[in-house]
Amino acid sequence: MNTAEKLPLIPPIDPGASAEEIFLAGRALAGGKIALACSFGIENVVLIDQLRHHLQDVTVFAIDTGRLHEETYTVADSISQRYGITINWYFPRHTDVEQLTREKGQFSFRESLANRKECCYIRKVEPLQRALAGFSAWTTGMRRAQNDTRAGQEPIEIDTVNGGLLKINPLTFWSEQQVWAYAERHALPVNRLHRQGYPSIGCAPCTRAVEPGEHPRAGRWWWEGPGHKECGLHQRSEPVVGGNGAGI
Repeated sequence: MNTAEKLPLIPPIDPGASAEEIFLAGRALAGGKIALACSFGIENVVLIDQLRHHLQDVTVFAIDTGRLHEETYTVADSISQRYGITINWYFPRHTDVEQLTREKGQFSFRESLANRKECCYIRKVEPLQRALAGFSAWTTGMRRAQNDTRAGQEPIEIDTVNGGLLKINPLTFWSEQQVWAYAERHALPVNRLHRQGYPSIGCAPCTRAVEPGEHPRAGRWWWEGPGHKECGLHQRSEPVVGGNGAGI
């Protein structure tokens, strides 16, 4: 699916819709293969459990930037075993990483916003583009409450950045309290770093624990301003809305 115009409109989605209902609505709209992006933070683990009865219909993938925490791999292994799924790992192109580190060193991303975005593009965005090739839609664990940059996201959007794919965000309306309550109620495998003050976990050099009262994403690229707390994987997409129905 190459253009947003090929996607039919759907009614607005009721904030009370379940994660499963949102996913099923997106799956019906996409009409093709669906990928599920997993970084093994608590939202992604909850999402996989919510969709456990539909995992045979999706391809679960992850991006290994080469600088992940050991705890992230531990959760990935637990998820794979618990749900009996194969995780498709994607890595940055080694020639690009080699060139970047030879020319700018191991920590160029802290020197400027442009350098940081360059590193994120090489290690995350370009692998994502390969991961999404051939799919009609992808599913994420993003929530509106995670950050100001996500406050306007919709449960189902057109991802114009990635060629008009459908982007399904089943946890859009969930609060942090809901996520944690669900994980604990179902005894889900949770990244140990979450309990050590890391509400949001990315690459090891770019993630720190947050202080009490700090924003949950304050530990991501903490040397930058709050308006830059994204790596480029989730640039704003267009919502798919329309019709006269009441929504799901």
